[in-house]
Order: sequence, then C-alpha cells, then structure tokens
Amino acid sequence: MRDGHEIPILGYGTYELEGNEAYKGVTWALEDSAAWYDNERQVGQAILDYCSATGTPRQEIFYTTKLKMNNGYDSVKKAIQRSLEACCLGYIDLYLIHGPLGGPNARKESWRAICDFQKESGGLLRSIGISTFGVRHMKDIVESGMPLPAIHQIDLHPFMTRPEIVDYSKKHGITLEAWAPLVRGYKFNHPLIIELSRKYEKEPAQVLLRYSLQKGYIPLPKSGLESRVRSNANVFDYSLTELEVTSLDQLNEDLVTDWDPTDCA
Repeated sequence: MRDGHEIPILGYGTYELEGNEAYKGVTWALEDSAAWYDNERQVGQAILDYCSATGTPRQEIFYTTKLKMNNGYDSVKKAIQRSLEACCLGYIDLYLIHGPLGGPNARKESWRAICDFQKESGGLLRSIGISTFGVRHMKDIVESGMPLPAIHQIDLHPFMTRPEIVDYSKKHGITLEAWAPLVRGYKFNHPLIIELSRKYEKEPAQVLLRYSLQKGYIPLPKSGLESRVRSNANVFDYSLTELEVTSLDQLNEDLVTDWDPTDCA
C-alpha cells in the first residue's frame, strides 16, 4: 500500500455475519469486520483463539474495521478507541470511514480525527482508508492537504466497474478493495460467467474472484459456510485471458448490490 504496509491480496468479509456465525467464519478465513456489523468482539476473539491454537503470530493476521458514523472529531476518536477495546487485538491493521454520508465538513472532521489518532497512537492504527467514496469526496481529501487513504473499499465487480473512481484512486496510489466481488450471487447464472466457469472447471464465484485479482483489486468475499470460504480461496491455479477480462468489463450495468452513497452531498 502507499503507506508501506502490506495487505493480503484476498480477504474475507463479515458483513451480516452475527455471533457464532462470525466467529466460525473468521476461524475459517480471518480478515474484515466493522462497527456497523456489530461483530468486532466475535471477530477479534476468533483471531485470538486461532492464533493461540495454531501458534500463528498476531502480526500475520490482517484485521480491518470501520467507523460507523461521521459524527464529529471527538466522537470519531472515541469510536476508534471502542473498536480497539472490542477486538482485543492490540492494534487495528486497517481502519476505514464506512461511507461519505454527513456532508463535506463531517467527512473532513472524521478523516482528520482518524489521521490524528493514527499519528498520536503509536501504531494502534497501522493503515487508514475510505469506503464507498465518490470522486468528489476523494478530491476533498486530496485538496485538504491531509494524508491520503491507503485503501478505498468499494462495490466493484464486472456489473459495476466504476471507471472514474477506479482511475482516480489509482492516480493517487490508493489501493482498491472490491467489496461484494461476488455480486451477492445475483449473476452466477450469467451466460459469460457460466461459460468461463465450465472452461476453467471453476465455480462462478471463483471466476468473479479471479477477475478482481487480475484487475488489481483485493476482493473481499463473504460466506458463513466453510466449504465456500475454502472454495473462494482456491483461485490461484489459473488465469483469465486479457480478452476474457475485457469481456467481463463490458458487462457493466452500474448494478448496486446493497447501497451506493458515491453521489451523496
């Protein structure tokens, strides 16, 4: 990443996973969480238990969580502290603003609070970033003179390619994470996805993840099923051709799978 820290090229999302489901899912995969998802404690405990059982050092696990609300400088700092205490991991590898809602001043104050906390905390926030920002929102950060995000996590897949946001992020050295890279399963039966799945003897989900990887994104697939978690990681033994990646790009239909605040004020 632009800040010098390393991040795995494939992650695991915990959106809508609750309680024991979140614990088990992270035990199988290990990566992303958020205050909005209300599972930081379970995710953190799963990581601690996994490290204890396997002898895996904490520093080999990459843990991400997010700010729930852009509700003022002091409130944001308190929210970060609560997240640190909830996960019990000692530090957070990546902390993100969950979205650009609240207006320009609210975003600016949230980002300033995150930057200041990172600077003042002595390593408790390793990397910081944004989520679901539009180009205009990113320009506000660039023009503010504050540190730039290391990561931009956003809904990215062949049916939502966001060329302007992707280009602007890359122009400023901001790594892209593909949230909902599997399109929530909505497009597993698309003819091109099925064709590539049969050609490479892979599941539709694996085709979509391979697309993300070859686009240079970090995909964050989510599942509460062990078989799918393991299947989603089995994507490094083949590659799509350049023509196939281009053909997948052409499927864009600006499909929003959950929420899209990229045009908010």
